[in-house]
Amino acid sequence: MEGALEGVGSVLGLAGRTVFFYIVVLVVIRLMGKREIGTLSPWDLVLTIMLAELAALPIENANVGLLAGAVPILTLLVTQVVVSWLSLKSLGFRNLIAGTPSIVVKDGRIIEPELRRLRYGIDDLMEQLRQKNVPNIHDVEVAVLETNGSLSVIPKSQRRPVYPSDLGISTGYEGLPIPLVNDGRIDYRALSAAGLDLTWLKQELERRGIHDPKEVLYACLDSQGNLFVQEREKPGAPG
Repeated sequence: MEGALEGVGSVLGLAGRTVFFYIVVLVVIRLMGKREIGTLSPWDLVLTIMLAELAALPIENANVGLLAGAVPILTLLVTQVVVSWLSLKSLGFRNLIAGTPSIVVKDGRIIEPELRRLRYGIDDLMEQLRQKNVPNIHDVEVAVLETNGSLSVIPKSQRRPVYPSDLGISTGYEGLPIPLVNDGRIDYRALSAAGLDLTWLKQELERRGIHDPKEVLYACLDSQGNLFVQEREKPGAPG
């Protein structure tokens, strides 16, 4: 019986440590700022890997105290904040840490010495060009390999999409739609920001045969004042 209780206690302790370091790492990443994984610089990538390792160590080893496990993670946070501040203040320091963008294509010609210096293959270049919907190298005005490994492509003027301004066509303002109902829940702050109230929303839903906002999967208001509403699928309804 005692062995079983010790086993349960060990499992609960491990679960508690896992939750604790999950919260610590989550808070640290939030404080580091918003950055997508695909746009991580080498410094950010190293930092992310180290965070994962430092969080895993005290979770797996019960002999490492919570404070001893949290201190290295918080130290990384302070280091990242300092490095970010120095990067903002010094261009040279930023170039040292993150590197500099490199022009790999100019006026439809591949810059071969730059590819060799970067150890970047032509196959890799063509793959990224295809992902940018520019399969022909002759259509590229400039292609820049960014510090995070992504490729920025500026097509030649004759190969760029035609915009309304090119044709002298004026267009109206198109802002982001305002979500009013999400999975049956009304966003009262968004409703108020749009200058509307619950009575208006219910009237609009009634016009569509919807008697309860909980029946709505998603509803939003565009910049032209048009309301989009999608109902939840009713049980037994065909998919």
